[in-house]
Amino acid sequence: MPTIDVLDSTIHYEETGSGTAFVLLHGNPGSSHLWRHVLPRLGPGRLLAPDLIGMGRSGKPDIPYRFADHARYLDAWFDALGLDRVVLVGHDWGGALAFDWAARHPGRVRGVAFLEAIVKPMAWEDLSAPARERSELIRAPGRGEEIVLDQNLFLRSAFTGGVLTPVSDEDLAPYLAPYPTRDSRRPILAWARQLPLGGEPAELVTRIEAYDAWLATSPDVPKLLMTFDGSPTLLIGKEMAEWCETHIAALESVSCGPAGHHAPEDRPEEIAAAVSAWADRHGLR
Repeated sequence: MPTIDVLDSTIHYEETGSGTAFVLLHGNPGSSHLWRHVLPRLGPGRLLAPDLIGMGRSGKPDIPYRFADHARYLDAWFDALGLDRVVLVGHDWGGALAFDWAARHPGRVRGVAFLEAIVKPMAWEDLSAPARERSELIRAPGRGEEIVLDQNLFLRSAFTGGVLTPVSDEDLAPYLAPYPTRDSRRPILAWARQLPLGGEPAELVTRIEAYDAWLATSPDVPKLLMTFDGSPTLLIGKEMAEWCETHIAALESVSCGPAGHHAPEDRPEEIAAAVSAWADRHGLR
């Protein structure tokens, strides 16, 4: 469980094994703890799972925690470890960061696997009614602070309502531990307000459009989409999966069964098996 200095702060990460680097990136409001049941089942490779800046056991510098901030610290982490020719696995915002890093470092990527990720800019109509209502509340000045910072409901509901089987108190504790105070939860609120809806935030939409262009024009890089069913909290449903199959080059899709949005909690064995089989088919190890 090493920690490394990056820029003006630190990044904590899990690491096991050796060989080809597989980098697993979590989303909001998670941490590397999300991958605890996936990592041991992935098979050979140098397996790394960092905590994004401001999250998990990584440092909490005084920054806005926009997408660009996360990408900057993640870039520094990749460079500090000298990671090259990597296989990326991303969930939620971790998927978006994986796409973004790959698009800007195409020569350093062997493959990209993703699940429940932000694959394109969205319209409000793309969200389910409950998700749309929640996003509107979180973006509302004052109300978002109350829900995320004061009540800590966004974090707690993620691993009770955003999964088919609520995580145990024992497993919930490591998710809660990094956020004991109102100020410590700022990264969670910043992420929640950045969901690319209706053309906003404009600078992030531009960045997503750039990685979408790379996803569409990189047939030499194998890609894997893992889909799920059985929950209204899913971000990638049938229509979004069809968009991916139409717009992402060299994409394979595999259904991993019923799960909520935080699918590594519900289906870790299926996710690990899908990534492992895909990596072996393409000689990525």
